[in-house]
Parts: sequence; structure tokens; C-alpha cells
Amino acid sequence: MTIPDHPPNRLERQLDRLSDVPAFARPWYRNVVLRRAVPFAGTAGLDFLQMSTDRVEIGLKNEKKVQDHLGGIHASAMHLLAETATGMVVGMNVRDDCIPLAKELKMAFKKRATGSMRAVAVLTAEQQALMQASDEGEVNVAVTVTDEAGVHPVDCEFVWAWIPSGPRKS
Repeated sequence: MTIPDHPPNRLERQLDRLSDVPAFARPWYRNVVLRRAVPFAGTAGLDFLQMSTDRVEIGLKNEKKVQDHLGGIHASAMHLLAETATGMVVGMNVRDDCIPLAKELKMAFKKRATGSMRAVAVLTAEQQALMQASDEGEVNVAVTVTDEAGVHPVDCEFVWAWIPSGPRKS
């Protein structure tokens, strides 16, 4: 989904190139491209399930490399999952002459998570328009994290900012 009167940005253009890849292989190639762009996401094995300008969904399997001492997904891995989902939806909207920056986060762990997890981050049309119209600003990005049982084990709030990518003016 592209915002009206909004030319695709660098990340959208990279993902659009995957349309030449056969449909059955597209998810695998998307993961390769995005895991190279964000190496820590590759280390954890994040699975980029859906990428659009208004919604990003990312999964994380409950594997040994991301487990805590109880055998569940580690709190830091939950943070990575939510932060990456919010950062990617911002990345799908930030203009090419700007860079996104994580500004603030809050996480409240409510329940023990079971199994694999998913994070879904969304931006409103108003937030998308603001990112296109402004050289710098910030948005509170909504994100929902659920576990395999459909439980929301953690409440998250992420504030992302964007600034011009060129040299800072004094």
C-alpha cells in the first residue's frame, strides 16, 4: 500500500524488486534482504511476514538462541521483535532524505509468553502524511505483541523520530 502522492522510498523500492522473484520464494528472499540490512534481526532469526507502509508484521520462533532460562522467548528478544516491527513501519515511510531514530520505548511485561511470538506495528494515514511533509518530527508507533496462544504478554510503546540525513546545521 502506497500513500497517495507519495513516491516510494528506498526501502519500498528494494522490496518492490522482489516482485520479480517467484511467489513461493519471495518470503525467503525478503528475510535475506532485511536481515542483511539489520544484522541483529538476522542473528535472532526474525521472520518478516508482512511489509507495507501502514502495517508491518514480524514473527519470532521460540528457538534456543532466543530463549531465557525458563525456555520462553527472552525479554530482550521480545524487545527486538517489537522495536524492529515499529522501526520497519517507520522505515517504509521515512523520506529518502531523512533517517529514522528510535527515541523512546516503554515495555511492561504482563504475563509469561508461550511459544513463538508476533509483533504487528501500524501507522495511521495522518502519521504517514506527517512523515512525508516534515523534515523532522516524531510519532508514537502502535505495536501489538502476541504469543502462540494469542496472549499479549507485553505492552509496548515506541516513539520514533526522523531527522534530515545530511550534515546537521548549527
